[in-house]
Amino acid sequence: QVQLVESGGGLVQAGGSLRLSCAASGRIGSINDMGWYRQAPGKQRELVAKITRSGDSTNYPDSVKGRFTISRDNAKNTVALQMNSLKPEDTAVYFCNADIRPLFTSLFQDYWGQGTQVTVSS
Repeated sequence: QVQLVESGGGLVQAGGSLRLSCAASGRIGSINDMGWYRQAPGKQRELVAKITRSGDSTNYPDSVKGRFTISRDNAKNTVALQMNSLKPEDTAVYFCNADIRPLFTSLFQDYWGQGTQVTVSS
C-alpha cells in the first residue's frame, strides 16, 4: 500500500504564510513528478505547483507564481509547498499528488492525499 499524507493547513490572515507538507509512505519503488492541487467550493480542482523528480523543473500557474514555492526531499519521499502573501482567493482544500511506482511493479500510478484545508481570512 502506498499513501500520501498532508499536514500544515489551517487558518491564516491575508498576507500571511503557511507551509504544507506531504509524506509518501508504503511500498514505494520510485517517485516521478510530485505536486499540489487545490479545490475551492463549487470549483474544479486546479494545479498549484508541480516539481520533477530531480527538482530542477517546477511549474506554477500565474495565480500563485512568485508567492508559492514547491520543494521536495527525495531521501524522505516528501514534498512541501511554501505559501506566502496569501490571499482570500487561495482558500481551498489542498491535495498532494505524486506519480509513484509501487515496489515490485513496473507501472507508475497517480496517488492523492486526503487533502488539507487552507483558509485565508480578509
